[in-house]
Amino acid sequence: MAVKMIEDAEKAGLIKPGGTIIEGTSGNTGMGLALASIIKGYKLICVLNDKQSKEKMDILRAVGAEVVVCPTAVEPTDPRSYYSVSKRLASETPNSWYVNQYDNLSNRQAHYEQTGPEIWEQTEGKITHFVVGVGTGGTISGVGKYLKEKNPNIKIWGIDTYGSVFKKYKETGIFDENEIYPYITEGIGEDILPANVDFDVIDLFEKVTDKDAAVYTRKLAREEGIFVGNSAGAAIKGLLQLSGELNEDDVVVVLFHDHGSRYVGKIFNDDWMRERGFLEEEVKTAGDLVAKHEEMPLVTLYAEELVSHAIAKMRKFGISQIPVIKDNQFVGSLDDSHVYQLLVDQPELRDAAISSVMQEAFPVVKAATHVDELCKLINKNTPAALVEMPNGQHHIVTRYDVISSMS
Repeated sequence: MAVKMIEDAEKAGLIKPGGTIIEGTSGNTGMGLALASIIKGYKLICVLNDKQSKEKMDILRAVGAEVVVCPTAVEPTDPRSYYSVSKRLASETPNSWYVNQYDNLSNRQAHYEQTGPEIWEQTEGKITHFVVGVGTGGTISGVGKYLKEKNPNIKIWGIDTYGSVFKKYKETGIFDENEIYPYITEGIGEDILPANVDFDVIDLFEKVTDKDAAVYTRKLAREEGIFVGNSAGAAIKGLLQLSGELNEDDVVVVLFHDHGSRYVGKIFNDDWMRERGFLEEEVKTAGDLVAKHEEMPLVTLYAEELVSHAIAKMRKFGISQIPVIKDNQFVGSLDDSHVYQLLVDQPELRDAAISSVMQEAFPVVKAATHVDELCKLINKNTPAALVEMPNGQHHIVTRYDVISSMS
């Protein structure tokens, strides 16, 4: 569809030889535009949201595109949004053309002329359902129009994400701004209504959570040997959510837009997944919780140190709770809310000894302690516990660690 949009623009005289193509993209259309620009001799400026993976940006730069990054969490009309920045760059750059894949109907026409017929031919006309993630709407609308012309009974299902307006608009005709909020899934969902989305062609939308999209992207790689991107995980999960609408004779085509190589640092990175609570790990014991940060040494305070030292360590290590030791024994603790209240009431305590203001020592449990037992110890008044590992070392487990294990 990138080639189709460029060639239609050439025919219309919208871009001249040696010109600059400008587009806001989640990365996939940008790649198509980049490859076509190389062959046709155009410069390319791709404007991306900052939620897009670093790999996408690096790959676009590798094929000669200039990449401009904009904040995600702004209104479409905000001058900082990637819609607004794309338009501004096009107005400021001589001999340039703003692609606007959202409203450029050559987008869906390409899928009507090429992708739709390909699917029809390869399924020998037996297809009963077409399922795909919806971003610009070009794929689902172009393919859907072609397939329904061949057989009006074919169902066209669009996969949406939470934070996007598509599903509610399809079902109610209402563009609800309360539905809009930042989401992680890349390549699908919108906070606008692109002209390419033909709601009359689409039979229904199904929303998929960010977590499920990420988890099922990994499942496709590990269980099916299909190394695809974030929107692909959403598409297959959406289909599974709708499986009750299918029977054994149905022929379902699910289209995967994206490649997994663009998500090596995100979806396929355990730390990235874990930070967002997306990694499905079985946590049964206190030791399992500690395993997530076992390589980090326990930060402690001596009872003789000053409160100002505690503040410095909290700031340096980005932590909220610290155990206090004396004579190699845990004798107390400090947490940030307690320190805050102390200093608000009595600023002079900044130079007081920790032993004079410390709280009770954190409870100590063995690594084999079940998480259910640990939860009984960590509560409103006790923000953390210490875990004694088999090697004799101690590590801290906080409320946040327990909450993260429940995601």
